[in-house]
Amino acid sequence: MECLAEMPHAPLDRRPRKRQRLGWDVGPEIPQLKKLCGEEVANVISAMTMGLSSGGIVFSQETQGLFRFVTPPLREDDKDGHYVFAVGDNLTSRYRINAKMGEGTFGQVLECWDRERKEMVAIKIIRGIKKYRDAAMIEIGMLEQLCKYEKSRSSYA
Repeated sequence: MECLAEMPHAPLDRRPRKRQRLGWDVGPEIPQLKKLCGEEVANVISAMTMGLSSGGIVFSQETQGLFRFVTPPLREDDKDGHYVFAVGDNLTSRYRINAKMGEGTFGQVLECWDRERKEMVAIKIIRGIKKYRDAAMIEIGMLEQLCKYEKSRSSYA
């Protein structure tokens, strides 16, 4: 009887492997404009554009006219994607941060002073991670629907 001296390892050495990604596999990231609505949001957006260079402003044509959508000032998030701030900072020219009200998986809520309306407001800051931003856009859509059908026109967004 003949013994096999070696085991054939050829099939094990040729296991399918993932191929390396090539340049054409991944398209360039295209910044997406987000649709924001409501009088309050329009006021915040116009307040945010004050003092910014034209490089930070992106224009989007809407049915009711030309709205400005700006990216917030460049500031590094922490390792978990939370917005880094200090009490007393200006979130925008309209809002001054007074305190942190809470933090969760989705983001954090800041207590801010609204200089225009002269009252305290709560502002929800979403984490800088795509899945949370996507979930926030779904939440905004639901709030828009509530605003559309609300008879008393109270503010959700």
